[in-house]
Amino acid sequence: MGEALQERRGAALLPRSCCSRRGIASSHAELAGCKMTLTTTPAANVAQAFFYLLLCVPWGSSCPPSCQCTERAGAKAVLCSSRHLEEIPKDIPKDAVFLKLDANSITRIPSNAFRHLSHLEELDLSRNAIEKIDRAAFKGVAAGLRTLDLSSNRIRSIPKEALLALNAKLRLANNPWHCECALQEVLWEAQLDPDSVQDITCHTAPREEYVGKPLLQVLDAGVNFCSVRQRTTDVAMFITMFGWFAMVIVYVICYVRHNREDTCKHVDYLKSLPSTQGHAETTSTAL
Repeated sequence: MGEALQERRGAALLPRSCCSRRGIASSHAELAGCKMTLTTTPAANVAQAFFYLLLCVPWGSSCPPSCQCTERAGAKAVLCSSRHLEEIPKDIPKDAVFLKLDANSITRIPSNAFRHLSHLEELDLSRNAIEKIDRAAFKGVAAGLRTLDLSSNRIRSIPKEALLALNAKLRLANNPWHCECALQEVLWEAQLDPDSVQDITCHTAPREEYVGKPLLQVLDAGVNFCSVRQRTTDVAMFITMFGWFAMVIVYVICYVRHNREDTCKHVDYLKSLPSTQGHAETTSTAL
C-alpha cells in the first residue's frame, strides 16, 4: 500500500509520455521505461515540477492580449483588427511580417512606432481615425515594407519625409486631403497603388474650384501647387524687401532734414555774432 502511494506521488512529476490517460503510471513496467529516478524529498519534487513546467512554456515571441497571432505562408501575422485600439500596441512580436491594425480608433502614428519590426512587410492602418503622422513614424521599416494602407482615415496633410523614404506601395484614398505642394510631391515620387490613386480627392485647396475633385485630375489640368507656393514666397519676399527699402529712404530723408535744420541754426547763430572787422574799426577810432 505504501509503495503504491509512493508511485502515485512520484507519477505527478512524470512527463506525459510516462503516464497513462489517467495521468499516472499504470504498471511497474511503464515506470521502469521512464528515464528518470524518483526522489521522495520535497525539495527535489519541487525542482522536478519546475523543470517540467519550463518544458511546457512556449519559448517564442509573445502576442499582444488584444491581438491574434497566426502563421501565413510560413510568416508570422499579427491580427489586431476591430479591437477598439486607440494607440499602436507596444508589445508586437519582433518577427511579425504581416500586421493588421485596421478598423480601430488610432488617432496618431508617433515617431519610431514600428522601429523594432525589422521584418515587417505589410502594414494595414486603414479605417482608423488617424489625423497626425510624425516625420519618423515609419523609421526602421522603410527597407522591407512592401504595402502600407492608410486609406479611410482623417489625414489632411502628411510630412513627405514620412512617405518618400518608403519603398512600399501606398494606399491613401478616402482621406480629407488638403491639396498642397507636399501632397503633390508624394503623388509624383511615391509608389501609389494604381487602384486607389483616383480616390485621392481634394477636400480643401488653395482655390475653391479644386475642392471635391480628384488630385490627379487637378494636376492633369496643369495645376502646380508647388509653383503657387513659390509665387507666394516670391511676393512675400518682394514686399519685405520693399518695406526695408522704404524704411531706409525715410531714415535718409529724416537724417538730411535734421542736419539741414542744425546747419541753419548754426548759420543763424554765427550771423548773430558781431563781426570781427567792425570790432577792429571801433577800437582804432577810439585810439
